[in-house]
Amino acid sequence: MEMKSAIEALSALAQETRLSIFRALVRAHSPKEGEGGLAAGDIGAALDVPPATLSFHLKEMSHAGLVTSRRDGRSIIYKADLSAMRGLTEFLLEDCCGGVCGTVGTRQRKKECA
Repeated sequence: MEMKSAIEALSALAQETRLSIFRALVRAHSPKEGEGGLAAGDIGAALDVPPATLSFHLKEMSHAGLVTSRRDGRSIIYKADLSAMRGLTEFLLEDCCGGVCGTVGTRQRKKECA
């Protein structure tokens, strides 16, 4: 991940509503293509966010590469892009322990960095 992309992703998450949206989408995640995610209306209802405001926040998150969307009938389903979040996390921890820790999030890394 490049610095510019990391800044865009962090900026997108540095707002209470957008962070809540992302967390809701993570909870609704399914690893299968075309499954999981939440309809925009369901997100708005769950988080008590008006449609116009929700649309703005989802656009910002989509622009930052944190969410994807697909049409399902009349609804647009949004899904967290976990590979983008993984890339952001790896970017942030890239130089952790001078590279001794290995892959981010592995048991080996946790053991060596403890």
